[in-house]
Amino acid sequence: MGKIHEECGVFGIWSNQAINAAEDIYYGLVALQHRGQESGGIVVCDTRGPLGNICIHKGMGLVSEIFDDGVLAGLRGNIGIGHVRYSTTGESMIENAQPVFLNYLKGTLGLAHNGNITNAGEIREELIEQGATFRGTTDSETIAYKIAMERLSASSIEEAVIRVSRQLKGGYALLIVSPQKLVGVRDPLGLKPLCLGKRGETYMLASESAAITSAGGEFVRDIEPGEVITISEGGVVSDYTLKQSKHAHCIFEYIYFAREDSVMDGISVHGARIKGGAAIARRCPASADVVIGVPDSGIAAAVGFAEESGIPFKLAFHKNSYIGRTFIKPTQKERQSAVQMKLSLIRDVVKGKRVVLIDDSIVRGTTISKLIQTIRKAGATEVHVRISSPPFLYPCYYGTDVPDNSELIANRLSKDEICSFIGADSLEYMEVCDFQEMVGDLPICKACFDNNYPI
Repeated sequence: MGKIHEECGVFGIWSNQAINAAEDIYYGLVALQHRGQESGGIVVCDTRGPLGNICIHKGMGLVSEIFDDGVLAGLRGNIGIGHVRYSTTGESMIENAQPVFLNYLKGTLGLAHNGNITNAGEIREELIEQGATFRGTTDSETIAYKIAMERLSASSIEEAVIRVSRQLKGGYALLIVSPQKLVGVRDPLGLKPLCLGKRGETYMLASESAAITSAGGEFVRDIEPGEVITISEGGVVSDYTLKQSKHAHCIFEYIYFAREDSVMDGISVHGARIKGGAAIARRCPASADVVIGVPDSGIAAAVGFAEESGIPFKLAFHKNSYIGRTFIKPTQKERQSAVQMKLSLIRDVVKGKRVVLIDDSIVRGTTISKLIQTIRKAGATEVHVRISSPPFLYPCYYGTDVPDNSELIANRLSKDEICSFIGADSLEYMEVCDFQEMVGDLPICKACFDNNYPI
């Protein structure tokens, strides 16, 4: 939908049982597919086999395109990690697909990473001076090499991970698999999500609780900001060396990124979106006959708007679930073509009606203008647009791919000018202060809206 892009999703599993870890990771990655559709990969290890017995497979495209029964059967192991990617750093090519896998003097490791490291360039230059040779151009590869380097003098993989994490600046959730252990790290601010799940004696780490459920597990808790969690034969051990008092959870997880059925840091994503829609209904009411939402993340906000305003909510769009998220298309023409294939309007819902159209954001404005044209052609008499987030004005440095400022329509045009450009009868945005109605007292990062960066 011409949306802001999230970088990726991660999923890891550790078990002392004879399970097919790759199959569980596959289900977890399918549940996280909305977070990245450019590439994916799985690394697994059999802890009962020879040390260093790690298998890897990754490729370009959707998870279902990369893995089939034969590939999964060949990935033998009871622990492992997986990754789905949308690139914010590094080109879209197989060399940048994750997980990153390294052989080094003390063994092997795989790493999957969600986020963006603002000082990765400096770390990379230091590693190159020390003789490192990189295949790709991602922060993730830089982190993996740095961990391998630290492991040469560290007493354990988790000690090496902690050493490196102390040096990282930015937002990140890391999963590292060694021949015997699964390690997870969440950045000290909590910018990127990571949670723990369990199925019997099998443990899971994932970007979202919905992925744990999809793999047959039960959500246990969120990994705390600054927590390093290690899962091994010795049990589950957490280190809080990186922990700090200041937190800043990404608000856009609740607006758009996360799956509707996920719970993050104690907050239901669905519930937060309902509250956001209600907040904008109170602040910016509209005289209308029907409320409709743009799938998927605009639906819950539309329900909240309808409940608060008393205007009936109707499902107006049929979504073709076999078309991937349109933000993944690299050109505007491709994005618009994907929108036309993905969403079709149920004309009877809007014909002869004054319509309130709810969406979660306006980035460039071209996509929503197409939808409004379609709604008008179907016979709507008025179209009032309500956006369940403030205008995007500033870049993100922590792993959310906000376009260049010149592409952000709110940076070039006033609200009235945007309203005219998209062809709406009225346009209103959520206010920054309304976020607390969505997430309560959860400390949040909202820098792309208010220019107040937590780092």
